[in-house]
Amino acid sequence: MTQIPFDFAHRPALNGEDFLVAPSNEEAVKWVELWPNWPQPVLVIVGPKGAGKSHLANVFLAQSRAFVLTPEHLQSSDADAVLAGQTAVVVEDVQDFLDAGLEEDLLHLYNLAVEDQKKILITAEAAPARWAITLKDLSSRLNTATVAEIMPPDDALLTALIVKQFSDLQVNVSQEVLAYMLLRMDRSFQGVGELIRAIDTLSLAEKRAITKPLVRRVLEHS
Repeated sequence: MTQIPFDFAHRPALNGEDFLVAPSNEEAVKWVELWPNWPQPVLVIVGPKGAGKSHLANVFLAQSRAFVLTPEHLQSSDADAVLAGQTAVVVEDVQDFLDAGLEEDLLHLYNLAVEDQKKILITAEAAPARWAITLKDLSSRLNTATVAEIMPPDDALLTALIVKQFSDLQVNVSQEVLAYMLLRMDRSFQGVGELIRAIDTLSLAEKRAITKPLVRRVLEHS
């Protein structure tokens, strides 16, 4: 693969991969690094699908040894048991908890975290003010949470993501192909992953190198 320099910092994640730090996500990274000195008990990382929320949550897990909470945990146990012995918990995709009717449980979890000076990291696609919460006490508390938004990626970060994901697949691409993709692709985190998977699938099926004509065919059918 052509070597392309990127002036991005890296943060190790729990799974051993690196998290690319760029202007679009550096605010969220800074808040994660401030743990446990958050001004509020809850930090909400907001961003679209594929933005790196889960990856950044793994960075937090690596440094805090937090407990990853699932809806099943709250359905089978109370918040007291969940927080016992923990300094922090991670609530990924909070909408799953709301859909499961766990508003009362989340409120109890929040209150216990405040009482015991523990922290909660939440990931979501929108800020708390936009969540469909019927329990007013929960809504008012979560609206005071610190919110760190992961913004849409710029050209440099998109290119770095493309290079990294192709490299993970052990696939070679040229700068010409990268430039072609950047001008025509869906410029979102999720779009990067979907396009690369489609390109790799077609390349393997036809046993062809990844070229502009091959990428063009994928884009035409996406």
